[in-house]
Parts: sequence; C-alpha cells; structure tokens
Amino acid sequence: MNSRNSEYAQRNLTIDIFRAVTMLLMIFVNDLWSVKGYPDWFRHADFHEDFLGLSDVVFPAFLFAVGLSIPYALEGRFIKGVSELSTVSHILTRSLALILMGVFIVNTERGVGEATGLSFSVYRIIMVVAFFLVWNAYPKTEHYGRRILFKSLQITGVITLGILALIFRDKEGNVFSPGWWGILGLIGWAYLFAAFVYFFARKNIPVQLFIFILLCILCLLQTPMKDGSILLDFPPGNFFNSFLDLIQIRNGAHPALVMAGMLFSIYQVKFLREKSPGVKIGNMLIWAAVFAVMGYLTNFGWIISKLQASFPWVAYSIAISIAVFALLLFLTERGLTSWFKVIRPAGTATLTCYMIPFLLYSLFRITGFRWPAWSLYGLAGILKCLFFALIVIWITGLLERLKIKLKV
Repeated sequence: MNSRNSEYAQRNLTIDIFRAVTMLLMIFVNDLWSVKGYPDWFRHADFHEDFLGLSDVVFPAFLFAVGLSIPYALEGRFIKGVSELSTVSHILTRSLALILMGVFIVNTERGVGEATGLSFSVYRIIMVVAFFLVWNAYPKTEHYGRRILFKSLQITGVITLGILALIFRDKEGNVFSPGWWGILGLIGWAYLFAAFVYFFARKNIPVQLFIFILLCILCLLQTPMKDGSILLDFPPGNFFNSFLDLIQIRNGAHPALVMAGMLFSIYQVKFLREKSPGVKIGNMLIWAAVFAVMGYLTNFGWIISKLQASFPWVAYSIAISIAVFALLLFLTERGLTSWFKVIRPAGTATLTCYMIPFLLYSLFRITGFRWPAWSLYGLAGILKCLFFALIVIWITGLLERLKIKLKV
C-alpha cells in the first residue's frame, strides 16, 4: 500500500465535520418556512434575483461534500481488493437509490390526492419507513435466520414502494411521475457523473481537471446572461442539449460542484499531505480567494443564482466551501472539535438525518402539534429552527445506536 492509498484508508475527520455542519444547516434552512421575521440574507434568492443567501449556499456545499468523499470511498474499495465490476455496480446502485428517493419525495411535494386512499402525512410516513426497510445498513451476520429476516424486510420495502407508486395520485389526479428529480435526485445524478470520472481517470488528474474546466465553461455558455442572451444558444430540440439532458449534466453546474470537492480531496492528499497545518490552511484560503474572484468577475455578466445554477453561484459556493473547510481543518488540527460530538450523527448518518424531518412534519400534522406562537418570529424563530435541527440530529444518533441507518 503506497502512502497515498494509506492516506485514503484513514477516515478524514474534517470531512465528517464539514458534512455534519452542512446537514445541520440544511435542516435549519429547510425549516425556515415555518417562521417569519428572520434576516433577509437567510432566504433563497428568487429566480431572476442577483443574490446569494445562506439558503442558496447549503445545497452546493452538500454537493461539494459528496465530492470530498468520492476518492476516499472508491479508493477504500480498491484498497480492500473489491473488484472493478463491483465498484461500478456500487456507483450505479447508490445513484439509483438517491434518484428513486428523490422522485418519491418530489411527487409528494405536488400533494397527495384523495384518490390515493392515503392522507399526505400517512403516505409520507409509509414512504420513509419503506426507504429504511430497503436501504437500512443491516448488520452483517452469518446467522441464517437473521439474513432471511433482513432480506424479507428489504423485499417488503421494495413492494411497499411499488404499491405507493401505483396508487399515487396528486391533487389534480396525475399519476406518479419524475417531474424533476428533487434534491436527492440531483445529488444522485451529479454523484454518478463525478464518480465515474474518478473511476475511469483516478490516476490521471489532468483529465479530471480538464473535465471540471469543461463543466465550468459549459455553465457559462449555457446559462442566461444578465441581458437574457445565452452564449451557446441552439434551437429547441437540438442534439447537444438533448444529450446533456439525457445524461443529466444540464448546464454542468451540479457535477462541477461535486468534482470541485473531489479535486479538492485529491489536492489535499497529493500535494498537502505532508505540509504543516499553516501551509495547508494557507493553500486552501488561496484557492478560496481564487474562486471568489472568479465569482466576482463573472458576476458582471451573469447573476448569482442558485435556481439558474449560474457560474457565479458555483464559484462563490466553491469558495465558501473551501474557506469553511479550512476553518474546520484549523479547529481539527488544534483539537478544538469536542463540539462536534453534538452533531456527529449528521456527518456519519447523513441520509438518515435528511429523512427524519419528513417523518416529524408528518407526525406534527397527524397529531395537530403546533409550536408556541412566540417561537415563530424573529430571533425566537431562528432558535426554534436551530432547536428543530438539533432534535433531528439527536433522533438520528438514537436510531444509529439502534442499528437503524440509511446507507446507499
């Protein structure tokens, strides 16, 4: 095992902390709908608004975190001697799981009609339970009875999801359909692209960098500028855009964010592994500044827009992600990570953490639970959202201790 592989064999604590902080913020901003009177910079920007709020940074930071983990996850498999065919299957099944979960969630966001035979809340609870039945990280065992039990639970989950898809009708009577892929689906498609790039070019960093640059250029060329023009504007139905839609690259923004995290991980291992903490952090801050400048310069021609997935949004998101990672690395190197214990489950059982709010919101609707009126405005509202996020993480940790954890 060479030194680079040995580095990948070790769990990177800073990545876990970065992922946990990102998930904490994702739950927090996703709960802001329930309160009013919070600062304007917390919110999402509108479609045509040149603005970057906290809510617009969380999703790209999560994509960046997905990329950070790809070299560690795939190299870990290669170190263990897992076959290439098995690794390809792993990438495909992991992506498919995220896409399927995303599609189910998106369909429920359209509302659950009476023709479904289930209320919105009951449908969502059954849906999430089925996710856990199919994709729970069941303990490895040689006990025949337990293996049969675990397989039976998975099959039950698959059948349940199939039935839910068949009976689903939205409020207009429309049947189950993709629509858009949802957050998890977008993550799944972006992961699929970046993971295969790493798989086929893991020993060729220039090729990976070239593909990343192409994605950034594509984002500039295919995103409307401030004057409404598109630099690479083909007639509707053209082969080029149809192909990009088919492989879900679109304007390249989402896979670019994942690849940025992936290349950043490779950069740390290959070039910063033996450097002092000060040099590591200094290098990271330089790269954060480079991407911030790129965001600033391109903002003259394009707006900063999460909904349009513009390049200034991509560049600023990468800059912020790198800067936050550098801060977390500084804390890790100084041993100032005791606070991480509170949110650790969000970094080690991230997908579970993402699903818990769907259960809680559904249970709140069924039971008629209401937060006190005083907790739904201003600073109290912000603290309420933070408290909700911490409760979600606590429940995630409890489930993890009970061997209930989504893992794809």
